Amino acid sequence: MQGKAMISGQPNETARDVMSTGAECIDAHETLDRAAQMMRNSDVGALPVCGPDDRVTGIITDRDIVVKCVAAGHDPAQVTAGELATGLVWVPSDATVEEALARMEEHQIKRLPVMDDGHIVGMISEADLARHLPDDQLAEFVHRVYAFH
Repeated sequence: MQGKAMISGQPNETARDVMSTGAECIDAHETLDRAAQMMRNSDVGALPVCGPDDRVTGIITDRDIVVKCVAAGHDPAQVTAGELATGLVWVPSDATVEEALARMEEHQIKRLPVMDDGHIVGMISEADLARHLPDDQLAEFVHRVYAFH
């Protein structure tokens, strides 16, 4: 479903205004059991994956661990975050909320890293959007992200 990008409830709001700060990276060489522990301890469902230079190289979700590792019969203590990390879709912190929503819709993702200079500064999730968007815009976003093609 391609549609017109939604407009934020607050004029001139940026990704930095709506993101949650303190996104913790997991090193690409760390195992998925460690990633799951970090997710539990931080109460998050996704972690950015960082390479040796502390630059974000991808993202891993709790669903990735379950579906692509555990359900596939692999041992989460033997598979690394780097092996399972998916491609990186992100926005700069000065991107408008409209631009962030458009990226999330285009890639049908529910979490979006916010980066400055190749380093993560925060993450936008559905919960962040729920706090900042009017109900009708939030409902439209959810409809588009969960739409089947």
